[in-house]
Amino acid sequence: MPLPQLTVYRHDRRTRTLITLVGEIDLESAPLVRASLEWCLREGIRTIDVDLTLVTFCDCSGLNAFLHAAQQTRVAGGTLRLHHPPPILARIVRLADCGFLFPGSQFVPLPPSGSGTPAAPLPAPPHRSAPLRLSSRDVR
Repeated sequence: MPLPQLTVYRHDRRTRTLITLVGEIDLESAPLVRASLEWCLREGIRTIDVDLTLVTFCDCSGLNAFLHAAQQTRVAGGTLRLHHPPPILARIVRLADCGFLFPGSQFVPLPPSGSGTPAAPLPAPPHRSAPLRLSSRDVR
């Protein structure tokens, strides 16, 4: 079974940065997400925008990394915004009712219970055969 793959791209502009994540965020790759966001704060970045357009899977360990980063960014006087979250992350955020912790991020609220509309099944994470570019092992 191939290892999960996550690639992190960073584009700084003074005290603002755009982090683009590509691939899967899970137990193996969440430490890379966490470390990447912590590095931004250590280097004086106070506005962090995270583009998740190309994230194909994100589980609760990814959400935990984002929650930790949001809290650390807020303590530092900054903001963390998540842009274009994949459906599975948006669903986890809605279920955990923690979207308010990401000011400026867009998370569509869950329909009221009893709406008669069954919830969509969660997609299975895709498997990749591409070589691993970055992994959580790079972060220690």
